[in-house]
Amino acid sequence: MADTFQFDLVSPERRLASLEATSVLIPGAEGDMTAMKDHAPVITTLRPGVLKVEGPEGTTDYVVTGGFAEISSRGISVLAERAVPKGEMTQATMDELMEEAKSMYGKAQENFQNEPGPVDDAAKMLSDMVAMGDDIGLAAK
Repeated sequence: MADTFQFDLVSPERRLASLEATSVLIPGAEGDMTAMKDHAPVITTLRPGVLKVEGPEGTTDYVVTGGFAEISSRGISVLAERAVPKGEMTQATMDELMEEAKSMYGKAQENFQNEPGPVDDAAKMLSDMVAMGDDIGLAAK
């Protein structure tokens, strides 16, 4: 198929996807972006959110907590800090992710009392996790 490209998604635990795609919605740290065949080469960081892959076989959603996406002439490679197929997300997993984000925020507040940058980054991560939970229909506790 002429309008497809290679898409790969890996996390430290496993390879989650290696397939042909027609578009990928990427939750970028600077804003969401949709990549399609012949997209300009770019590397972007990911924020917590839903990565949506459309292809000849249908649409597949993955929950990611961060990482990097590289768009090149060969396709799109996503290296996620943590990734789970959306259908496999449970409330227990969401609770675990929220606890990690809250812990990071608390540590940033302790270690960087008068340095707003790292504290702001941790607060943004926590906020993105809450928004992601709302998006996928799981409560952020």
